[in-house]
Amino acid sequence: MTDDHNTVPCLVLFYTKYLKNNDTAAFICNIARFYTIETLERLTFSERDEVRRSAALALGFLADQSEEAIFYRLLRDKDRTVRMLAENGIRALWTRAGSDANRQMLRVAMRLISAKQYEEAVIKTSELIEHAPQFAEAWNQRAIAHFALKQYRFSVEDGCRALKLNPYHYAAALGVGHAYLFLGNITRAIEYLELALDVNPNLESVRQNLSKLVRQFKGKL
Repeated sequence: MTDDHNTVPCLVLFYTKYLKNNDTAAFICNIARFYTIETLERLTFSERDEVRRSAALALGFLADQSEEAIFYRLLRDKDRTVRMLAENGIRALWTRAGSDANRQMLRVAMRLISAKQYEEAVIKTSELIEHAPQFAEAWNQRAIAHFALKQYRFSVEDGCRALKLNPYHYAAALGVGHAYLFLGNITRAIEYLELALDVNPNLESVRQNLSKLVRQFKGKL
């Protein structure tokens, strides 16, 4: 696919400036002025790596969940940087769902988890889930908190709920797989780790650990 030579240099210029000054606000402002989501999506098919990188970064800031499939395609891009930008974009997308109030509650919960205040995080995510039961990331974050508290069955339940709401949530699939490992259910652990890899094939450490796990499991049969 050929590029639109009137627009591509401008997009790459914005991207290059962002790499130098890390000015997110300026990058978003420039992109929003000159590009639509549809144009950025088209440019992710460019033959030029720098164009796909620029478009992937822009979409990571501007896209909503209706464009989520774009990122899963980019996770299989030939360029490693594009794949990394797609992964970052997906994670940002997960946290942008819902209202401003819901996103604020989620940020508080995530800070609690980062601070290892897991009991408080369970309380906060439970409040969020009560207000926004369709917010997949709220269930995923509560699953993370439950896992840290060694409440593996609760972690599995919440992770599976996140996956029901968003079947492409590979991080939730990973969490469920790890929780099943601690519960001693190797078959289910393998199933969910394979699901995570099917969505995001760039999880090399997971692939290596899964390979070992499968060999160990087969050796016990």
